[in-house]
Amino acid sequence: MMRIDELLAAIAELQRSDLEVWIEEELVAPRREAATLVFSERQCARVRLLCTLRYELDIEADTLPLVVSLVDELYDTRRRLLALTAAVTAQDEPVQAAILEAIDRAADERAE
Repeated sequence: MMRIDELLAAIAELQRSDLEVWIEEELVAPRREAATLVFSERQCARVRLLCTLRYELDIEADTLPLVVSLVDELYDTRRRLLALTAAVTAQDEPVQAAILEAIDRAADERAE
């Protein structure tokens, strides 16, 4: 857990005004403890991602929510794919083979 001042000190390029906007736009969701905001490790990583997108990749401020939304969708898809892979791996070999065959058929149909 990191307090807002610690986060600002840890990420040199981070501007307090940008962070406040990201919190308002709910791109980052810190917890409030007493009179201060506290960021989990996950939220700190999200702030670093926002900094990279905004400051290094020069994504416009008004475009940032859309880009972050797409990144969130990508991560969610990755998480679901990993869960699906684990579920298929847990099945007996004939079931795994049937699933892989069905995937191949579906891919072939889409390619046509």
